[in-house]
Amino acid sequence: MTKRHVSLPDGAEAGVRGFIDEVDERLSSDEDTCEVVRDVLIDLHGDREAWEAWQDGESVSRAERVRLQGYDPCNATLESEYYAEKDEDRFRRSKHLQWLWRQFDATPMADNVEFALRFRQMLGNHLFAECGDDCRFFKGISVTYGHNIEVGDNVVIHDDVHLDDRGKLTIGDRASISDGVHLYSHDHDIVDQTEVRNFHTIVGDDARVTYDAMVRAGCRIGENSVVGARSVVQGDVPDHHVVVGSPARSVRVKPGWEEVADDLEDGRLPDNQDEREIEYELPEDLDQFDEFRRDLRPPNRPR
Repeated sequence: MTKRHVSLPDGAEAGVRGFIDEVDERLSSDEDTCEVVRDVLIDLHGDREAWEAWQDGESVSRAERVRLQGYDPCNATLESEYYAEKDEDRFRRSKHLQWLWRQFDATPMADNVEFALRFRQMLGNHLFAECGDDCRFFKGISVTYGHNIEVGDNVVIHDDVHLDDRGKLTIGDRASISDGVHLYSHDHDIVDQTEVRNFHTIVGDDARVTYDAMVRAGCRIGENSVVGARSVVQGDVPDHHVVVGSPARSVRVKPGWEEVADDLEDGRLPDNQDEREIEYELPEDLDQFDEFRRDLRPPNRPR
């Protein structure tokens, strides 16, 4: 079943196109990204009059001041900002763009699908390491950094998807990521959860990861494969296979692809995570600490 073609009225289309082009041009220029993001969010949230009054020295309440300051991403912090191994130079700009993406989703315009899909496509061109053409990014998508994500052409990512690119995340052409999916590229040590390993996670061309599924760091979702709803993928999904369950296992090959699909004994997915580990080094001057302040030595060892 195909979808219908939908378009905005001419007047609305001209306004949308002009606004997106203007933001795109400013983000492509040498202008300070913080200032671009701040100006766009002030206007999208309808706070231009209050902002200018505050800049002119008029009195504002403490709450209003916090709100107005919050449009500037330089006055905000994100969870990923605390990660010790992040690339500081790359993160600085991606943080600003990520803030624009998240705060745009908090506006009423984020529910105007024709406008919002095109706005996020434009932002994806700036935020992601690679972003193909004709992608459809729906509402509530969260990313760790953004700059470690590669997205192919004609990709659709639905509502409330988490794209963890603490390591690296690649999504192939025509892939479909359904609502509530979590794609991970980092794992925590089973004993000391502050010890993090990063990996390259891959979703192949024409793959479908369906509703509420979770893909573990370092896994590969094969080309033309399907991950069933609420499945937990802990290994590599071969091309053309359909996997379901927790942990996910192959239950069949897509009809018509039997002759080219690999056999999979007992339906178990192979674990090739170690092959996709991304090594990193922490800065020598980093002040490390355990946020949980725990003693992780086994009870039979002297303290």
